[in-house]
Amino acid sequence: MIRIVLFTLLYLILGLYVVQGFKTITKNPWIVYLYIGLSVLVLLNFLYQFVIVEGSGGTLTRVKTYAFSFFVILLVFKLVTVIFLFSEDIFRFLIAIYNKFFGEAKVFNMPDRRKFISTLALGIAAIPFGALLYGMYKGKYNFKVLKYDLEYDDLPDSFNGYQITQISDVHSGSFDNREKIEYAINLINEQKSDVLLFTGDMVNNKAEEMYPWKDLFSTLEAKDGKFSVLGNHDYGDYIQWPSDEAKKENLKDLKKIQKEMGFHLLLNDSEYITKGEDKIALVGVENWGKGGFKKAGDLHKAASKINNDDFKILLSHDPSHWEQKVIKDPYHYHLTLSGHTHGMQFGIEIPGWIKWSPVKWRYTYWAGIYKEMGQFINVNRGFGFLGYPGRVGIWPEITVITLKKKKLT
Repeated sequence: MIRIVLFTLLYLILGLYVVQGFKTITKNPWIVYLYIGLSVLVLLNFLYQFVIVEGSGGTLTRVKTYAFSFFVILLVFKLVTVIFLFSEDIFRFLIAIYNKFFGEAKVFNMPDRRKFISTLALGIAAIPFGALLYGMYKGKYNFKVLKYDLEYDDLPDSFNGYQITQISDVHSGSFDNREKIEYAINLINEQKSDVLLFTGDMVNNKAEEMYPWKDLFSTLEAKDGKFSVLGNHDYGDYIQWPSDEAKKENLKDLKKIQKEMGFHLLLNDSEYITKGEDKIALVGVENWGKGGFKKAGDLHKAASKINNDDFKILLSHDPSHWEQKVIKDPYHYHLTLSGHTHGMQFGIEIPGWIKWSPVKWRYTYWAGIYKEMGQFINVNRGFGFLGYPGRVGIWPEITVITLKKKKLT
């Protein structure tokens, strides 16, 4: 509650400041009234959802998510504007000090706000404002198929050209457009991959979130099957349950749903995919994450039925597991597939030029292909979204990886 009060005060104070900017650039009072009305409406909706509406065991509902997002978007708009206006006010104040002591009239007189500065401030603030709104309207379903070829000396001959589709972080509880999800499912099937691998976070909190989408995800196809692991959100750790038994039943239901959709859930376990006399090992661990995230993953148990010289593909939801455990393990894991970061759903990516997101300050490996100690990892940017119901610059991803036998030179 204290945080809500502080955010509200900040929102109101910054809002009053921004009003001065609008008054500087226009004499039309209706533009000012429109801004004030919008700000008040967004604030009241935010307070209503987070103060008056009854909670749902800690669940961040879709309505609350949008209320919070609109509040934050306007808050960002205000902050960016005020940075410029406040900087100008410091300059105006210094001019007034100078006039008081060194001016001819010896009067403390602040010059008027400059229209150019207010216009610049509001114009620049409109960029993230518009981008975040676009991210909510279209960006969250702007699915991209990203393709990679990975070469290995020791890839079994029969698997040369073997194609993998990876998806991750579905977060079905956030979906609000069935047509867009149908499009994405069709896009996955169009890849006609040999195997489909899902790397965790099927839901936000509850298994029931998957019920409206179960029929669609059941239509996913791959020649050699569909395999999955659990992500941190799948365990239901982030909401209040009426009992421990209810929480356990939720996880049991989610496992059942995955089975009914045709996914083989690897819980610290492994499976071989064979072609003739050749084989590759799929290894799946439960969630293991650094910091406060669940550490249920047991790599040694998961690999107990395979051999060190097998070609190995590891499914592990959190890329920090690869960084802290996998690449140092005595077993050589040729390819690890992860997700979890979502690329923070916000950033800038221009292939070959720049790849940046604030999430890089938290995760060393946060999006795309990385290689360390002769081992690869792909960190999928996520299929769905969580928290902010949108994506800006970091689009929802369907990864297609083709394994290739390295040619002798």
